[in-house]
Amino acid sequence: MSKPFLEVRNLVKRFGGLAATNNCSLEVMRGETHALIGPNGAGKTTLISQLQGQIRPDEGHIFLDGQDITETSMERRALSGMARSFQISSVFPKFTAIANAALAVQARKGDSFRFLGAAWLDRAMMDEAREAIELVGLGDRAEVLAQDLSHGERRQLELAMVLAMRPSLLLLDEPMAGMGKQDSARMTRLLADLKKNYTILLVEHDMNAVFALADRVSVLVAGRTIATGSPADIRANDDVKAAYLGHRQH
Repeated sequence: MSKPFLEVRNLVKRFGGLAATNNCSLEVMRGETHALIGPNGAGKTTLISQLQGQIRPDEGHIFLDGQDITETSMERRALSGMARSFQISSVFPKFTAIANAALAVQARKGDSFRFLGAAWLDRAMMDEAREAIELVGLGDRAEVLAQDLSHGERRQLELAMVLAMRPSLLLLDEPMAGMGKQDSARMTRLLADLKKNYTILLVEHDMNAVFALADRVSVLVAGRTIATGSPADIRANDDVKAAYLGHRQH
């Protein structure tokens, strides 16, 4: 049996008396789209933040491609191929779409402190930025300021910035957040195309998107993984129905 590409072992993160991550374990195989679902307050974003390195766990270990990265910095994790999108769009509103993507390319190359600087003089860098923009379907919007893009387009742009990091693992934290049905359907189609070439850990409340995209699903409740399986297995799991799927989402 192949080894997991991302492995979380007995992760614990406490905030005061609250265990936001409570002895959590998770395995993501190379090439799969693995969805992480759970009710509000289950600890999903806290877990993703620990995977990214933004938050350090109190106990447990995180392995990426067999290497223990528990104590590795966010920057080194990014350079090793881990890239994250956030619930709230984090683009630069006063820059064009392609400029945003170019900043991500520049950061990947280790030149983020030059900020814009010579990025505009580097044809290869701009070509990479355009490639990322086109991958998410924004090729004809490349020169539009991010502030003038629709909400759905800004989420596509954020995904382009993630792809510009040339990741081996995508950590997608609610990419459909705030979207209407049409934009959610467009993003689902985009991710369905991207999953052919990337390993993805997807945190998402949109169950239609989860069951359409995921190869496997893990359910997080009170900081602990209570079930992992195929979408069909998770749909049929009585513990999951009681803990999560039967609850109305807000």
